[in-house]
Amino acid sequence: MPKRVCPWWLGYVLASPLRRWRLNPAALLAPHVREGMTVFEPGPGMGFFTLELAKLVGPQGRVVAVDIQAKMIERLQRRAQKARVAGRIDPRLVTADFLGISDLSGKVDFTLAYAVVHEMPSADTFFAEAAAASKPGARLLFVEPAGHVTQQEFEDEIKAATAAGFRVLERPSIRESYAALLRSAIPGDTLRGVPKLPDEREPGRRE
Repeated sequence: MPKRVCPWWLGYVLASPLRRWRLNPAALLAPHVREGMTVFEPGPGMGFFTLELAKLVGPQGRVVAVDIQAKMIERLQRRAQKARVAGRIDPRLVTADFLGISDLSGKVDFTLAYAVVHEMPSADTFFAEAAAASKPGARLLFVEPAGHVTQQEFEDEIKAATAAGFRVLERPSIRESYAALLRSAIPGDTLRGVPKLPDEREPGRRE
């Protein structure tokens, strides 16, 4: 079963324009998303990030947004229609144990996992499915709220990501959050024995 799932009614708060005063979705996402991309977003809620993603991918792109709560998906669709980006968004109602993205195998350019992995039954399963859906070298922006997830829990989730083949490219600074920009595996990663970047080293280790 899912853990600590955000109740659907809180989605109104999370999608509020007031939230933009503290977190600008365009500024966060623009460095990673381009027109024509296929983007995967688990746990979109009512679309705080989804609508911006849809604008960034343009008419030739697609945002696949999956959620386990029907009311979240319903309100996301309404907001997308109002913003005139509904045609770029593929909203899917899924179960806690199955993301329903097998059709995306090797097609995803960018994944946004914002404050959602800690709600899933298994970080290992999520990152394995995300890795399977990702193109070689695709990016995944992984963010967890510091108020709900401890530093150690976040590092354990990072270990699950690296076990699935992701590499840590950097640890961006996001207010009141733990964050990591990940890259999916590319051919030759294991063969070349790519050295770890500074942010990939064990927590607390000093050079």
